Amino acid sequence: MIPAPRLLLALALLSLLALAAIWLPPLAGVWKLAAALLLGMGLLDLFRLRGQSTPGVERDLRTSIPVGVWSEVSLRLVNDSDTVRVLQLHDHHPGDFKAEGMPSSLVLPADRQATVRYRLLPTRRGDGLFKGVDLLLQSPLALWRQKRFIALPASVRVFPNFREIAHYALLATDNHLSQIGVRRRQRRGEGSDFHQLREYRTGDALRQIDWKASSRYRRLISKEYQDERDQQLVFMLDCGRHMRHQDADGAHLDHALNAMLLLSYVADRQGDAVGFLSFGGMSRWQPPMKGGHVVRRLLDRTYDLDSSLQAADYLAAAHKLMPLQRRRSLVVILTNSRNEESGDLLKAAALLSRRHLVVIADLREQSLDRAVDQPVHDLSSALLFQGVVDYLSTRRQSHESLRHQGALIIDSEPRQLPVKLVNAYLDVKASGRL
Repeated sequence: MIPAPRLLLALALLSLLALAAIWLPPLAGVWKLAAALLLGMGLLDLFRLRGQSTPGVERDLRTSIPVGVWSEVSLRLVNDSDTVRVLQLHDHHPGDFKAEGMPSSLVLPADRQATVRYRLLPTRRGDGLFKGVDLLLQSPLALWRQKRFIALPASVRVFPNFREIAHYALLATDNHLSQIGVRRRQRRGEGSDFHQLREYRTGDALRQIDWKASSRYRRLISKEYQDERDQQLVFMLDCGRHMRHQDADGAHLDHALNAMLLLSYVADRQGDAVGFLSFGGMSRWQPPMKGGHVVRRLLDRTYDLDSSLQAADYLAAAHKLMPLQRRRSLVVILTNSRNEESGDLLKAAALLSRRHLVVIADLREQSLDRAVDQPVHDLSSALLFQGVVDYLSTRRQSHESLRHQGALIIDSEPRQLPVKLVNAYLDVKASGRL
């Protein structure tokens, strides 16, 4: 039980009356009467509050919400008693979520229901736990308050911001990926899988002409091919310590996940199967799969992946993948490498290239580009500039060594990775290298 402000005010006035009775003895009787009255009202109000039932509370929220986006939570309160209830409530939402609208105060009429809504902003992916609701009930005479806890456990899964992914997917559905920078090369009848027969068009190669069909129809008929389908795409997702780096747009691991999910959607529409292996901390293996549920399945398997404090062991991850993925595939390594790790990454690329076509998407911190673009005006800025230039030069040399091993390199800032990765995939499909 907690004394309410009204009771504290009454006690303060009673104390003043007691002081006045010292100088004015006739007030002593008034003070005793007031003290007895306050004591009786306080005890009566206390017993009435203790005897009151606890309002019912139900929470309504989605089981899956995106990171970095405000989501609404509703609390429905039910007053089954025949008295008006004045209360404050606070929902025990996950501690690292930002909240607007909590705690909340309301007056709940007798035999009525009320709904309190507030907003949550998840700041990380993973599971969020709601423990319960605190109610601060006010007594009928507003002399006391009582805190009651209602256990209302619930969990919510925080996914990557699939609103952006859905935007990319919608553009892909409408064949408008060029609006975000994805190049779709117009190719007439090229590819490796036969698609259909059609009339000859100016510019068709002689090898495309079907002479038997042309003889039958007495006009030139061309064979039209499409990119080979039913290929396999496997991501190797680095969850090591370097992926913890935060740029203005978020963590590198989050950008890598968004790029992975977008390319998974595009690859699924191309008829390819998609899988992944995470390494550098949390290790998970998802064999390649295809069908309309691919992106949802990948979301379920990756939403709680987080970067660790471990160093990414590229060679160990490559050795782990080789027996798991025996069919030739496009292997995309999503990482943020350092120059001191280039030897390990080079060995891993050489091992994977024996069977697979390897693409290394190497994320680059935005601060490096900013340091190169800033003017040099003193010794400190000159040393910084030279250090960054030397680092980037060594990085380019490492990438060139990886190219000699047959790997394709994407050196990208995190926010540009989704588009560059899709472009690289489409180029591979167009070239028939896989």
